[in-house]
Amino acid sequence: MRAVVHYSECLVPTRRNIALVGASILYVTAGVLHFRYPNSYVRIVPPFIPARLAMVYVSGAAEIAGGIGLLLPYFRRAAAWGLIALLIAVLPANVYMAMDRVAAGQTPAWILWARLPLQLVLIWWVLRCSGR
Repeated sequence: MRAVVHYSECLVPTRRNIALVGASILYVTAGVLHFRYPNSYVRIVPPFIPARLAMVYVSGAAEIAGGIGLLLPYFRRAAAWGLIALLIAVLPANVYMAMDRVAAGQTPAWILWARLPLQLVLIWWVLRCSGR
């Protein structure tokens, strides 16, 4: 891994850079929403997880940090692996939301179940755009 990257390499609109920016926007936005609407997220945290509000804030901060980290070449790989760990860590919340209609609110069941394999797509996306 090169420690120094010329600034012009970050400005070239390649598919990889577009994917990186897209992933960054996705994760930063999702992280901000954790702070903007925490109760929506607390609702989907399984009851067996302690300090549910704190977990919402921690996961939101991790998404923001990971999204920003994807844009910084020196931190990109670490940010990608951190986001992958986060995607795996929030899987119980996604399963809980798919199984508990109260936690899911008005979201159709098929969307909730479709989110589960989407986690694999998100992991692939982060891996694919973060490194060679």
